[in-house]
Amino acid sequence: MDRLIYTALSGAKQTLDQQAAVANNLANVSTTGFRAQVNMFRAVPVVGQETPTRAFTLASTPGADMKAGPLTYTERPLDIAIKGNGWLAVQGRDGAEGYTRAGSLQVGPDGQLLTSNGLQVLGDGGPIAVPPGSTVTIGNDGTITARGPGETANGLAQVGRLRLVNPPPDAIARGDDGLFRLRPGAAPLETDQTVRVIAGALEGSNVNPVEAMVDMIANARRFEMQIKMIQGADANEQRANALLSNR
Repeated sequence: MDRLIYTALSGAKQTLDQQAAVANNLANVSTTGFRAQVNMFRAVPVVGQETPTRAFTLASTPGADMKAGPLTYTERPLDIAIKGNGWLAVQGRDGAEGYTRAGSLQVGPDGQLLTSNGLQVLGDGGPIAVPPGSTVTIGNDGTITARGPGETANGLAQVGRLRLVNPPPDAIARGDDGLFRLRPGAAPLETDQTVRVIAGALEGSNVNPVEAMVDMIANARRFEMQIKMIQGADANEQRANALLSNR
């Protein structure tokens, strides 16, 4: 098979992966706290005895766009948005600690503080629980206070504090469940006392839908060009075989 086919095929495969990432970003344009996925690619020259005129396309380590999304003020006491850099620690379904910017919280039937998709929110001492039926207030430092039904302001009791961390951007990576986790070998994270939250607000997705649509069109054109190269190489191969068979 013509070696051009392999070269074009590597580019077409990575273009499909890029298109899948862009489509996922576009599907999450309304997801609270979503970070756009970024796929990186690089050209790798083919090493051999022939003249180095070819290069394959290989995927580099995928990452995420870490810029903040827009804020929406909801005035709901259990909605929080992290101000500036920082992440909210939660317990994933696998039991491991994960990090998210999605701050739409709720209180479960057993008093557990949960995210909108049912994950336990972590405090400095583990999962946070509040007295059932109490009114919950979250301070800008992540302190959680609760007031029981019928109690006065003097009845406020601190029940915990959100575990807020601020890892370096290259120390965390997105998992298949949408949570970010520490990369292998990264140092464990300590609670960052300087991270602040905004109560009664939510951070939206940082995906720009116009840019995502433009990227989808560009990827489609790029894939079409690579397929034409593969088809051209295949046609040349068939003509060469026809000439050789006529000898």
